[in-house]
Amino acid sequence: MALEMIKSDRTIKALKPGAGRLSDGGGLYLLPFVNGGSHGWRFDYTYQGKRKTLSLGVYPQVGLAQARQKATVARSMLAAGQDPSDDRRHQRAVIAERHEAGRRQEAGEAPLGSFEEVARRWFHVRQDQWMQSYSSKVIARLQNDVFPLIGSQLLSDITPKILLEMLRRVEARGVRETTHRVLETCSNVFRFAIAEGHDLTDPGRDLKGALKKPQCKHFAAITKPQELARLLGAIEAYQGSYVVRAALKLSPMLLVRPGELRKAQWCELDLDNGLWYVPSARLKRTKLEKEVGEPHFVPLSTQAVQVLEELFLLTGHLALVFPGERHRDRPMSENTVNAALRAMGYAKDEMTAHGFRATARTLIVETLGFDEAVAEMQLAHAVKDANGTAYNRAEFLAKRQEMMQAWSDYLEDLRLGRSKIKHSVLPEFKPVTLRLRNTHAASALPL
Repeated sequence: MALEMIKSDRTIKALKPGAGRLSDGGGLYLLPFVNGGSHGWRFDYTYQGKRKTLSLGVYPQVGLAQARQKATVARSMLAAGQDPSDDRRHQRAVIAERHEAGRRQEAGEAPLGSFEEVARRWFHVRQDQWMQSYSSKVIARLQNDVFPLIGSQLLSDITPKILLEMLRRVEARGVRETTHRVLETCSNVFRFAIAEGHDLTDPGRDLKGALKKPQCKHFAAITKPQELARLLGAIEAYQGSYVVRAALKLSPMLLVRPGELRKAQWCELDLDNGLWYVPSARLKRTKLEKEVGEPHFVPLSTQAVQVLEELFLLTGHLALVFPGERHRDRPMSENTVNAALRAMGYAKDEMTAHGFRATARTLIVETLGFDEAVAEMQLAHAVKDANGTAYNRAEFLAKRQEMMQAWSDYLEDLRLGRSKIKHSVLPEFKPVTLRLRNTHAASALPL
């Protein structure tokens, strides 16, 4: 194989426009005037039966001697069974990676492949599926507890020991539940990287047993009938605003979450048929369920309807059932009912607004004897039912109407000192249209 067929640089400099390619032998040649006044070096070769061409630069930036040296390196790679084009792509990738690493460092961004870089990409993918209130907590835990300790480390360098040391520093603050949530988030990041093709394992997979168990905390609630009777009497004697007193009366009756109650709107209530349609967007559901889910039906007992009819005289001209005292276009504060309980002498470790749900859940099942699944459905919890959700919506609603009336009757019996327990059996539920019984103007009841 003839090599070094180009005699010297003088031969190249003597090329005229229109000249053909100038071969140096062994696959190396020069294409004249391929880039304006410059000439391009090319190297033709065969790899695994395929003809390929490799660019070796332009003349005069790459001189004759340098081009021959590059061609020699390419021939050596071919002799070793390697493709020079693959090596070229690898070199370019390394250079690009270095440039990107420098850019990220100057911009204060995490290195590529580090825990923080992958975690932020995972968060970007998942955050659209979460409510903003939840996503803000996830990123805050990462930024406060994880990134400062292991954020700059490559995922491949993070061992179970390193992850456990980070988790125990979080645990040392006494926040056991947060520690377990941080572990879960870290494991999600590693599984995300594995799904992307990284050759990894999840170092957090077996660490749960190495952490202290979180302490189960429940909202304070009264579950003994005698104590509940005293609380109902205190509510009846409450001397605060009429709106707050109505919220206090309805809290034990309706089994809804405090946020669902205080944000109630009159257009959601059908007082004629005793139903409240709580929109899916206001329920404790996933972001998608909030957007497309069906409303939660809350049967209204005769006692609940009476409270709402009286409240309509005061706030019926507004959109909100429980408007704030200062801003009538905003719902009452989330602390209003709890503040009223404190004013009545009930400490936060005795009773809370959310605790009314636990009170009802306990006594409806244990004292009134209703099916646990019916109570869970009324609490808007998921109910495992072999007959499907259609059965839950239809059959359970009629049972929930009966249960809610019996529960209000029981509360009234407790408050008035009566001991009887009765179930008011209601007729089978039929779909109704939404309308309000009270349409007259609000009267001048005191705030």
